Amino acid sequence: MARRRVSTFMSLAVACAVAACGGTSSSSTSTSRVTRTAATTTASAAQPLGPEGIPLEAGPGLASAATTTPGGAVDGIKCAPIEQLVYHIHAHLQVYVAGHPRSLPAAIGLSGPVAQQTAYGPFYGAQRCYYWLHTHATDGVIHIESPSVRVYTLGNFFDEWRQPLSRTQVAGAKGKVTAFLNGKPWTQDPRAIPLRPHASIQLDVGEPTVKAQVISWAGTDL
Repeated sequence: MARRRVSTFMSLAVACAVAACGGTSSSSTSTSRVTRTAATTTASAAQPLGPEGIPLEAGPGLASAATTTPGGAVDGIKCAPIEQLVYHIHAHLQVYVAGHPRSLPAAIGLSGPVAQQTAYGPFYGAQRCYYWLHTHATDGVIHIESPSVRVYTLGNFFDEWRQPLSRTQVAGAKGKVTAFLNGKPWTQDPRAIPLRPHASIQLDVGEPTVKAQVISWAGTDL
């Protein structure tokens, strides 16, 4: 499975980084992916696939991933030395500001991030610890890897990231926030959006809004 292979390579890369050994081998990039169906939406069809088989997001990053809380627990979410796989699901977040796409940065929730270079772009792991909610690439995929089953929310993710999220602000972007969950309007506080398996979340800040998109997970190992 591609996801497992990339994770294995990241473990090796992190071990190498901690030991201050030489550069990573380029041979891993040739096996970090399997042939898969392109997972696209109308908005992301022109974007290349990233290392997880999901299109990389266009536009500048919403905020630096480095604003993540450095090691302390947030909303009961801790930073563990290894990924917690008792409860392992994925959600996707796409943000538009004034109709233009913005990207979710890689390495949110990773303490001491280190990149494994692949043919499909960098894939990040952590040298110190992993928060239970984190990102590995700039593809909008939020990994929920928890030691127990729990319904986390988008608000939990932004709290961990130390970025504001409300009806009038998404990270540094301010304006009326229009939210969609799985292609349908979300009329409650965007902080309450649940991070359920394969949730497709879209936030539009300001005008114009973009027609709701739903990411496809087909052909991925997520």
